[in-house]
Amino acid sequence: MLEIRLNCENCDTPLPNDSTEAMICTFECTYCINCVENILMNVCPNCGGGFEKRPTRPKALLKKHPPSKEKVFNPVNIEKFEKVLNRKKNIDPRKR
Repeated sequence: MLEIRLNCENCDTPLPNDSTEAMICTFECTYCINCVENILMNVCPNCGGGFEKRPTRPKALLKKHPPSKEKVFNPVNIEKFEKVLNRKKNIDPRKR
């Protein structure tokens, strides 16, 4: 079951279930589209993979399968991330 996280892990922007700004990696790390495009350059700082738009869970299923209540807020250490970013940003995520 996909974990719906309700905030950007980098900037803490709210990302409710129906947000069109939520992006996830294959391990469900969750970031806003602004951070993905302008800071992370489509490179997950945790796994090095790419991002896709997070799907919206149907409202009828939210009661049975609610979004996560646990907040994940871990701003990216740009200096440390820069090394990973420079190695991976020009490689298609499907070929990393």
